[in-house]
Amino acid sequence: MNEAEHIRLAVFDCDGTLVDSQHSIIGSMHAAFDGLNMARATDEAVRRVVGLPLLDAIARLVPDASVETVERLRDGYSAAWLEMRDNGGLDEPLYPGTTETLAELESTGWVLGVATGKGHRGLVGTLEKHDVLDRFQTLQTADRARGKPHPEMLIRAMEETGAEPANTVMIGDTTFDVEMAVAADVMAIGVSWGYHESRELTDAGACTVVNAYGELPALLAEIREKR
Repeated sequence: MNEAEHIRLAVFDCDGTLVDSQHSIIGSMHAAFDGLNMARATDEAVRRVVGLPLLDAIARLVPDASVETVERLRDGYSAAWLEMRDNGGLDEPLYPGTTETLAELESTGWVLGVATGKGHRGLVGTLEKHDVLDRFQTLQTADRARGKPHPEMLIRAMEETGAEPANTVMIGDTTFDVEMAVAADVMAIGVSWGYHESRELTDAGACTVVNAYGELPALLAEIREKR
């Protein structure tokens, strides 16, 4: 058995999987639309595009808008997000059990990573805020690789850690996460507490959907036994 076959890599999405950032995301998006005097996208519509690169997400919200308008909305969103961050108003709590599960997985030999539609600086800030940054050995963000559902972030995560697709698992709450995993020939596990429905995740190709973080260690141990 070569060294790569020993490495087990678990890659997590961030928004909707590690942290519940919907309130800050929706608030920033509303501010962007208000800044251009445009009718706001609904809260549910915004939740549906969480996980995509920001420009792609906005383009889905306003499919008939010009490129210039989409870019101005992007800039307005970014400005609102930065203002929240600088004023201490970002609302991104960890989901229950996140810290304990990450520690348990790491203690049992799993290498941990993140693949997210966030930018690198934003991701690092979020993970540092919750004191979990050091848990992750690879951070893949949409400003450093092609965004979901393109498989580049997972491919880069495997390259950085030396893991093989057969020994890699993607854990996320949206069909974008699952589609990325399928494209990278990686197993996908859905989580039910995020922004897409469980049935959507399994229809997209997730092998299963967990309902609480406490379910993950035993599930990943079972997967490890079989591979």
